[in-house]
Amino acid sequence: MINRVDKELAFMLQFENIAWYDEGCVKILDRRVYPNKVIFAECRTHKEVSKAISDMVTQSAGPYLAVAMGMALAGYESKHLDVNDRIDFLTNACSTLANSRPTTSTRMMLITKSCLERGIEAIKSNKDPIEAMFYRGIELSTKRYSKIKKIAENLVSMYPDKGTILTQCFGESIVGFMIQEFQKRNKDIKIVCAETRPYFQGARLTATVAYEQNADVTVITDNMAAYTMQHKKIDIFTSAADLICLNGAVVNKIGTFQIAIAAKYLGIPYFVTGAPDKDCNGLEDVHFEFRDEKFVTEAMGIKTAKEGVKGFYPAFDYTPPHLVSAVVTDLGIYSPYDVFKYYIGNDEGEY
Repeated sequence: MINRVDKELAFMLQFENIAWYDEGCVKILDRRVYPNKVIFAECRTHKEVSKAISDMVTQSAGPYLAVAMGMALAGYESKHLDVNDRIDFLTNACSTLANSRPTTSTRMMLITKSCLERGIEAIKSNKDPIEAMFYRGIELSTKRYSKIKKIAENLVSMYPDKGTILTQCFGESIVGFMIQEFQKRNKDIKIVCAETRPYFQGARLTATVAYEQNADVTVITDNMAAYTMQHKKIDIFTSAADLICLNGAVVNKIGTFQIAIAAKYLGIPYFVTGAPDKDCNGLEDVHFEFRDEKFVTEAMGIKTAKEGVKGFYPAFDYTPPHLVSAVVTDLGIYSPYDVFKYYIGNDEGEY
């Protein structure tokens, strides 16, 4: 029996409401429309799971559970194949799912490969690989949540007893655990969320989790960050990260860099949460994704620019280490220039 720490969190942070395999189908909460609509995309093949991830049906850390559920689905798809063909099918699925989002493919490969190994082991032991990969996915996600809970404890230890923090995009479970932790410590903390294009994840997701967990939360547009820092007396800027490089730089949702610049100028610390990525030394190792230009010329499907006007949409940006005050991990709090030390005696990381 796995101790499911996700059950303590808001609706959309519970595993069944992120991505879940059941009887030949993976259901994924469509975060592009939540909370205004509660719709689950139904995927009948692992390739459909991969497309749902690339189409941002789920994002932030949602894909890390979705790819594991996709591996269980691949096990179902291949149930009529002989042993060798089934292993080949699962191996190909492992690669397809891991590469659904190029920027985070290394992290996702750690998950799909672990599920694959568990599945092959089950096949060779005449056991059900679907069940083996499904439970491996839950096990990995539970383990990650437990680490993030510890990260939240370390993060909140640096919060004032009374203050206001600014977030960027949607940090997934760190948001829920952070709120739990400052409430447990009786700290009076207000949260300000930047809205975040293209699906307004900060406004819809971060703010919803905060509201459901009884936190004081306010939404601002993406171009209000500097003014808000000055006039709302922001004490701390914090974000999760899609990648934390071993040189201390942060790759995260586009806009993080400019908020970090404003924070540095105004003397506000920027604390990034997560574990560094072992295979990412710096900018040269980052594959930046670009989104369809229509996400700039329209908002939530409504055209905002004249037909023929061009758009430009890099999905992530790179914040250099001199703008990062600290990297907050499950093993402790590091200077960005010392974050490589995280792996001394520890080989797992967050994922």
